[in-house]
Amino acid sequence: MTSKRSILFVCMGNICRSPTAEGVFRNRVAAAGLTDIIRIDSAGTHDYHVGNAPDNRSQQFAQRRGYDLSMQRARQVQASDFSDFDYVLAMDRDNLARLQTACPPQHHHKLGLFMQYASNSPSDVVPDPYYGGGSGFDRVLDYIEDASDGLLDVLRKDLAAEPQVA
Repeated sequence: MTSKRSILFVCMGNICRSPTAEGVFRNRVAAAGLTDIIRIDSAGTHDYHVGNAPDNRSQQFAQRRGYDLSMQRARQVQASDFSDFDYVLAMDRDNLARLQTACPPQHHHKLGLFMQYASNSPSDVVPDPYYGGGSGFDRVLDYIEDASDGLLDVLRKDLAAEPQVA
């Protein structure tokens, strides 16, 4: 039996970048037939938008590429997330620093930048599109699709390397 993996995507308010990452990665995981063994969620470091749906622009640009974000609701990172998730991936350095401050030392190895899994994007962070125009939301999707493909490759290799129990 293969172990399960869990990923938490994190941005500031959980209405733009992290729900987009959740939606894109959920799509990639479903296409790979791994929905039963990879759990995906997203959260924000701030409580500004708790309970709200993703930003309308995030939803519109994601929908154009076939990703449905409409059922997601913003939530804030909780202390239990650090023990409950195998990967806690921030969209930028500010949110990573906030996670590092809140995270118990024994779980620091789970923290990282999502863009560390990208191979074709010019940035090591996912820029916040909130105050910009539509091109920012498209750029976010480009970066997230790239990093999602890389993360999925890592998880596939990790899962394949596990000893199989009959």
